[in-house]
Amino acid sequence: MKYFNKAKENFYKQEEYYSKYATKSNNAIRLKDMEEDIRTPFFRDVDRIIYSLSYTRYIDKTQVFSYKENDHISRRMTHVQFVSKIDRTIGRALNINTTVENLMMLNNLNTDLIEAISLGHDIGHTPLGHTGESLLNEISQRELNETFAHNIQSVRYYMDVDNKGEGLNLTIQVLDGIMCHNGEMLLQEYRPTYKTKEDFLREYENTYKDYKLSLRNLPMTLEGCVVRVSDVIAYIGRDIEDAIELGYLKVDDIPESITNILGTRNKDIINTIILDIIDNSIDKNSIIMSDSIYNALNELKDFNYKYIYNKSMTKEEIDYYRLWFNNLYNTYLNDINSNNKESVIYKLFLNNQNERYLINTSQRRIVIDFIAGMTDEFLKKEIERLKENT
Repeated sequence: MKYFNKAKENFYKQEEYYSKYATKSNNAIRLKDMEEDIRTPFFRDVDRIIYSLSYTRYIDKTQVFSYKENDHISRRMTHVQFVSKIDRTIGRALNINTTVENLMMLNNLNTDLIEAISLGHDIGHTPLGHTGESLLNEISQRELNETFAHNIQSVRYYMDVDNKGEGLNLTIQVLDGIMCHNGEMLLQEYRPTYKTKEDFLREYENTYKDYKLSLRNLPMTLEGCVVRVSDVIAYIGRDIEDAIELGYLKVDDIPESITNILGTRNKDIINTIILDIIDNSIDKNSIIMSDSIYNALNELKDFNYKYIYNKSMTKEEIDYYRLWFNNLYNTYLNDINSNNKESVIYKLFLNNQNERYLINTSQRRIVIDFIAGMTDEFLKKEIERLKENT
């Protein structure tokens, strides 16, 4: 403890070299107080996320393609790492008001905040990726009259489910960036929206009533805006590479109106968009793309939906998993209603949750939390187990 205060002082002093638009550690907000720590708040959030059990489950969750016997296909774990790398690259470049002697200390935007948001942003994704999300949304709408969206479930996990129901007590800035990361609605300019803690909590609650809010809400920090656009950059080209690897399409299938601007390889697409964002956003309080890059990226996104995402599962496969998502939901709900302590929902989930979670969470919500947290492999095993018992 001899050098604790000096080391902590040095950590904070480095932030003097951040961009004037960066989020400083002194502005970090938490829902609950925490004991003093040598780490800055957002750096500490990174650690809390990567050591959580929910983070470990990333490794066996779908990015786009489920149950493919190919070890080179992206999983959710690799995706969040790609996002983290891309957005930290952008975050380090968005400041020109510096001198050569300060470059070694310069972090530009708060890359600890960027990393925390990016590593945690998809924790609420279900097994089977967006297909599973859609199926759980159907159940949630029917059973709770509430929207289920992966970005909102990510916030819920970190606030009310993870760590045995205690949550991780992440900063509001990290939670907000996670909530507002959804890249399904592409924008040419991302400008942060000022929010208080109360504003964030209000937005979070309202998203359960209106799914579109989970797409439209913008982050409260510029770092959150960087993560939101980086999410798109990270998946758009890599999903094409995965589709080519699996034989869904060929490089020549991509229209020249896209490839002439963005390139054909994932590395070229990433580099082109990053450089364009830096050129148009440097030393500004927003993240901006040029007209040509924005239009080409929008066209590529539409192309991916038509030829990749909408074909990643057949209608028969979706109907099959819809049946079994509902069967699992009804089975677990009956197990809770009958106090069946031998059920896996007790053994693997409820027996480990604290009193706060058990008291404040409806039985229907408990089942949805449990299914949402499953890995693809565990879902598969549970379906097989249920088949054997019926």
